[in-house]
Amino acid sequence: MKDWKGSVYLFCAFTLAGTSVISARFVSSKLGTFTITAVSLFFALLFLIPICWKKLVEAIQALSVKDFFFLSIQALCGMFLFRMFLLNGLMHTSAGEAGILTGATPAITALLAMSVLKEPASGKKLIGMLSTVGGILLIQGLLTSGNGFSIEHFFGNTLVLCAAACESLFNIFSRIFAVKIASGERYAVHPTVQTTIVSAIALLFCLIPAMFENPVPLLAGIGVKEWLALFWYGLFVTALAFIFWYTGIKRCSAFSAAAFSGMMPFTSMVLSVLVLEENIRWPQWSGGILIIIGMVLIGSGNGIFKKPILQSAKIKEKEQVTE
Repeated sequence: MKDWKGSVYLFCAFTLAGTSVISARFVSSKLGTFTITAVSLFFALLFLIPICWKKLVEAIQALSVKDFFFLSIQALCGMFLFRMFLLNGLMHTSAGEAGILTGATPAITALLAMSVLKEPASGKKLIGMLSTVGGILLIQGLLTSGNGFSIEHFFGNTLVLCAAACESLFNIFSRIFAVKIASGERYAVHPTVQTTIVSAIALLFCLIPAMFENPVPLLAGIGVKEWLALFWYGLFVTALAFIFWYTGIKRCSAFSAAAFSGMMPFTSMVLSVLVLEENIRWPQWSGGILIIIGMVLIGSGNGIFKKPILQSAKIKEKEQVTE
């Protein structure tokens, strides 16, 4: 049963993360990028701080400067830069295409897992990455004709791809931090506490640039739908999704995370059709299918249901004691 837990947590994390494109779409044209991020993080902290206050104080006192550095990198890549690129990209492309393009995350994460974490790559993983690239080319319209491909459209999709790259970096840094915790090199931070600290650091990153976006009058002018979108972005896309993520990444490999990150584009694409009533044409659907195939191939034969690293660490400790 333990082997399934990490996978379930990652599935929930990326499914919730996939709703970020839709919720951001409701406010991206009415509020500044950093204002949206700051307000959503504020809502997240309103939920997180009361439920982990005691553990949060203990963690802050116990964490070292290096620990805070690792958490700051996670906040920079996973929240600040990811949302900056995504929200700006949504101004120049559709939510459907933006959602599908986040499907580049599995391939980028897989490449980083091989180059940075030295995780081995099989033929299936390489084919999966090629499938992801092919899906992106279809979405961009580079493999079909007569799709009205424009420079503005290309710019928006490029920004979304940058967001996917930031998400991949966040995945890798989170995995490194989790491994160091398992080996005893870092203080063991509870997932809820880790989400709270990372959210607070990301909020600090956003405050100054948000001040230049004239936030007060703009926030006063939005309606109930926009406030609900901001609340969803804070509570579900940030708080709950990151708690699931930090709980799952302790138990799964980076390739497993790469595979499940494909749920982001799948969720976004489906919701863009159901909620925003966007028209997704056959190249986009085909590209989405290729990306999902890439997700499955990257994760297959790789131990998606691999033993938790915390469990593995305990086994190693027992072996050392026996010796």
